Amino acid sequence: MPYSAEISRVNPTCFLFLIDQSKSMLKLIGGGQGKTKAEAVADSINNLLYTLVLRCVKGNAVLDRFHVGVIGYGLQTGPAFGGALANRDLVPISEIAGSPLRVEERPDSSGGPPVRFPIWFEPLANGQTPMCAAFNRAHAMLSSFLVDHPRCYPPLVINLTDGEANDGNPLEPADRVRQLSSTDGNVLLFNLHVTERPGVSIEFPDQEGQLTDKFARHLFRMSSTLPAPMWEEARQAGVNVTPSTRGFVFNADMASVIRFLNIGTQINPKNVK
Repeated sequence: MPYSAEISRVNPTCFLFLIDQSKSMLKLIGGGQGKTKAEAVADSINNLLYTLVLRCVKGNAVLDRFHVGVIGYGLQTGPAFGGALANRDLVPISEIAGSPLRVEERPDSSGGPPVRFPIWFEPLANGQTPMCAAFNRAHAMLSSFLVDHPRCYPPLVINLTDGEANDGNPLEPADRVRQLSSTDGNVLLFNLHVTERPGVSIEFPDQEGQLTDKFARHLFRMSSTLPAPMWEEARQAGVNVTPSTRGFVFNADMASVIRFLNIGTQINPKNVK
């Protein structure tokens, strides 16, 4: 059965986040309490990185079950980690745990004492949207990872964007990423369109006919279907899953971003050793 490989220190998987850092990310995100799209995405990714670290804690150690990369694309295309991890592509999770850029204290949403919030990735918004370049960079990185880990649980790529590519048609480079595979299945590519516009989000659709926007249809076609091991997690989050459901959200506000990342990065605990 695909997407069932053991995930361990000797057979890690990887998560790769592609972050739109174009100038339009300076606009406020829908439902984001005054945050720009760039700030909201950075907060969501930093929180998710901390969650991924916690998933790999065993006793006093952080086990390198995951390798993680954050690639920004805007004025430039390249690694977006700061501090000691700057210019690194895929980084073992133990190194991420030990090298935050800084740790902030932030208010607790439940009214408790301030909570510690590690920062690895800063918001940035400048330039245009070279999405094709980002997918080409992802292809090179994942090709190398798969040479080293040919039997891994397939890598997961999440692309977060608010606009159309300005460096060509991204359908072909996205397809090249999805065609990469380990012995356990093809690379998963999920897409999240963040917005400043009010309106209903379209989350995890199973057909493009319900998408009236040409750009939305492109993103739908670029997105992988949800593999069966993710169906239960999605259903628990209220998603009506079918075999055609794609890892895609269009017109996402802040709540949609968080829900999408929680579903999209879930791996069956039975796989993790």
